[in-house]
Amino acid sequence: MGSFSLIHWAILLVVVVLVFGTAKLKNAGKDLGGAVKGFKDAVKDENTAHENKHRVLNHDASQPTPGTKVDDIQVTQPVNDDQRNS
Repeated sequence: MGSFSLIHWAILLVVVVLVFGTAKLKNAGKDLGGAVKGFKDAVKDENTAHENKHRVLNHDASQPTPGTKVDDIQVTQPVNDDQRNS
């Protein structure tokens, strides 16, 4: 009594098809599929935007950009905490 058997599911499917008709079920399936596809696209776009945001934030400034001439690069020594305080 707790679970449906295969016969129960088949009867339920026949009743649903009789009540709604195949055309409405087909349209409902298309709408549901479109909603799922839209959701997946939105998640993918959000993940791409998130990755691009972190790519910019994690940019390594020590690497020269393409087209940088050797004469344009300035080398400086890192400043430690003792040198900042004095």
